[in-house]
Amino acid sequence: MAQIHLEVVTPSGAVVSEEVDIVTAPGVSGEFGVLANHAPFLSTIKTGTLSFKKDRSTRFLMVTGGFTEVSNNKITFLVESAEFGNDIDVDRALRAKERAEKRLAQAQSATEKINRVRAEAALQRSLARIRTAEMARR
Repeated sequence: MAQIHLEVVTPSGAVVSEEVDIVTAPGVSGEFGVLANHAPFLSTIKTGTLSFKKDRSTRFLMVTGGFTEVSNNKITFLVESAEFGNDIDVDRALRAKERAEKRLAQAQSATEKINRVRAEAALQRSLARIRTAEMARR
């Protein structure tokens, strides 16, 4: 099977740089998949699970916002952060989820708008971490 070169880069540096069979990612307009020799493509990435297969093995990364570009049989993700599912501390993610839910419940007034946006983002990150960890442990 033909492969595509995958790169996942965060502000801290490269997280993944290897040849893979298929990549599936959380685009803002919906999840999408990319195989070798895909047409050029740009997309915005939302917080969620990025997966890639290589040699019948699937790996899972929790990614937060960014962009992706497909060009010349290479897919590059520039994201805010990326964590492998097996490295995620699920208990910590569950605690973060609870804190975010409490903040959302408290942020009812208009003056709490900024805190509400932050709490919603924290909730999305914690839910993505939990889902990604569950997928990686199957």
